[in-house]
Amino acid sequence: MSDYFNAFEMSPVPAPGPDAVPPEPFRGIYGMPAFVTIPTSDLAASVDFWTRGLGFFELFGIPGRLVHLRRWAFQDVLLVSEESVPEQPLTMGFSFACVLSQVDSLAETCRALRPDSVDGPRDTPWNTRDLTVITPENARIVLTAAKPFDPASQEARNLEAIGITPPGVGRGDNEEHA
Repeated sequence: MSDYFNAFEMSPVPAPGPDAVPPEPFRGIYGMPAFVTIPTSDLAASVDFWTRGLGFFELFGIPGRLVHLRRWAFQDVLLVSEESVPEQPLTMGFSFACVLSQVDSLAETCRALRPDSVDGPRDTPWNTRDLTVITPENARIVLTAAKPFDPASQEARNLEAIGITPPGVGRGDNEEHA
């Protein structure tokens, strides 16, 4: 038996599907459970790429020092001014959820701003469509969108093989986990 349970109600990410609508940008102030800090040697250029290319907005900033960016709730980035950044893209990256309808337009926008910055989109064995973007700071950012779940698909079999089954299959509600 698996210890996994459906807890999608905790997330701002909408249920996957062709009609999934991304949540509005979240402007509330909260204790951030996780965030990424990215050094940049050109704060203005970085903010421009993250806002116009990746769809973030500036929540607040300390002029010349730091800009706090956000998309959805719990998608926070701190751009911090540094004298230099890595010359090569990082092998480690950070992923942000999006919805399927955003993937192609995000790819086009990022390619328009930085033609060689985009890899994909491509489908994964775990049922997502991913777009990898190398930012001006050489950060590797993956924008990932869940695809609609097809119980007869290879992706469903891949997930089932590691103990992840869709909600309602082989278990009751989440009462014991609430």
